[in-house]
Amino acid sequence: MSRPSPGGALVAEADVLVIGGGPAGAWAAVAAAEAGAEVVLADKGYCGTSGSAASGGNNLWYLPPDPARREAAIAARETLAGHLTDRRWMARVLDETYRQVNRLADWGYPFPEDEDGVERRGSLQGPEYMRRMRRRAHRSGVRILDHHPALELLVTPEGAAGGAAGIRRQLGCAPWEVRAGAVVLATGGCAFLSGAFGLNVDTGDGHLMAAELGAELSGMEFSNAYALSPAYGSHTKGLMMQFATYYDEDGRALEVGGMARRPIARLLADGRPVHARLDQAPPELRAAMRQAQPNYFLPLDKAGIDPFTQAYPVRMVLEGTVRGTGGLRVTGEGCATTVPGLFAAGDVATRELITGAVSGGGSHNGAWAISSGTWAGAAAAAHAARGRPTSAAPAGGAGLRPSGPPGAPDAAEVVAAVQQEVLPLERNYFRTAEGLRRSLDTLDGLWRHVATHLSGEGRDALRARQAAAMVAHARWMYRAALARAESRGMHQREDLPAPDPRLTHRIRAGGLDEVWTAPEEAAA
Repeated sequence: MSRPSPGGALVAEADVLVIGGGPAGAWAAVAAAEAGAEVVLADKGYCGTSGSAASGGNNLWYLPPDPARREAAIAARETLAGHLTDRRWMARVLDETYRQVNRLADWGYPFPEDEDGVERRGSLQGPEYMRRMRRRAHRSGVRILDHHPALELLVTPEGAAGGAAGIRRQLGCAPWEVRAGAVVLATGGCAFLSGAFGLNVDTGDGHLMAAELGAELSGMEFSNAYALSPAYGSHTKGLMMQFATYYDEDGRALEVGGMARRPIARLLADGRPVHARLDQAPPELRAAMRQAQPNYFLPLDKAGIDPFTQAYPVRMVLEGTVRGTGGLRVTGEGCATTVPGLFAAGDVATRELITGAVSGGGSHNGAWAISSGTWAGAAAAAHAARGRPTSAAPAGGAGLRPSGPPGAPDAAEVVAAVQQEVLPLERNYFRTAEGLRRSLDTLDGLWRHVATHLSGEGRDALRARQAAAMVAHARWMYRAALARAESRGMHQREDLPAPDPRLTHRIRAGGLDEVWTAPEEAAA
């Protein structure tokens, strides 16, 4: 239900509001609608095209219900992930992904077939996948609001999530507000506007909005996921790089240990060039690689480089909590957060439960988007059945409602200052206690400025909120990195290079003006 307002403003009600139109948001919207809820989905961009999944191929953690194969997959991941995973959640994700991908086939997704005529369902082509999901959401009765970025959540007098508000980007940035009985956040992780392919919509907005209602986070120290891309490109598909040989500036092959990135990162951090050549790719696979990830090859083709026979320069691009594992802490099987009525799906939620201390890459993260979206949507619909809120107030603070007069620096300058602390390899990849504390001093001061002075109108309001979200995100991840006084998974401390068995637990984080961390025991 919606009612007209002057100046293009939109005021509406729904049972469930989904914020974010990537895979997790689309699955959440479909699940909530199938549970009988009236659903509105608000996307920062155009649902079906925005985000990382829509721009390339998506591998999935998809296994048939073979107990031996699934047990082996779970056991292998447990060790790799630093023993921070949860077996029960991993099994649930495998079950749910298998079930929903098979439904996707029923909806007409054209899976390729092998030489025996068996469909290969372990990967999806992003554009076709998201086109199907948008259509499915429409057919399920979901109302989609494209180009409607959310700026803040609404909170009920009882402290529950009661909807959200934002701007209508293509309608003069008129305001919109949707009051809802439950909210699913599916806003993605935070890549700090690093320029990684498809990730500049991922600025941590959902984390900030949730934290303003008191939500907790987990795994934020596992946020320094960098990926390799051609030096003059931004496409960061790691699958290609399993076939790469790396070379230093003198053409000597580097010993990098399979998919390990540390020697490469060291050279790049020291300002020395690194080149890659995909010469380990079997000739019979090369055409399929081009077909699976055409965007990876496009800049190389334009440069006249055959990546299978010629070396090309590479760089490491921060993907933050998009490929990292940190995010909003989930407290139940429906992906509820620590805030009543607020659910999390996809990369905005922690993926420690299935990926622990290492990146979920595309496959585990893709499976998590499907599973967590389905669970969050269904749980949100059940929660909303209790009724819609009779009143709810805007909850946004930093970047929207400063406590003092507007003042410099502006949003662009704040973003540049955050990037200076989080993008360089020598600060975020090669971590030390001294370096983390030094960055936190800068970031804490930046937060005080943002909370006191930063604001904007129209599109500038969105820029200001994104800047505030990135500052908050950086503080959570560095505070958690300082609390994890060891090296584990992707979190590597130069000053503490070994794992500490006493820290085999997850670390919770939260707070805005005062950021805190606390241990959480991992499930047995």
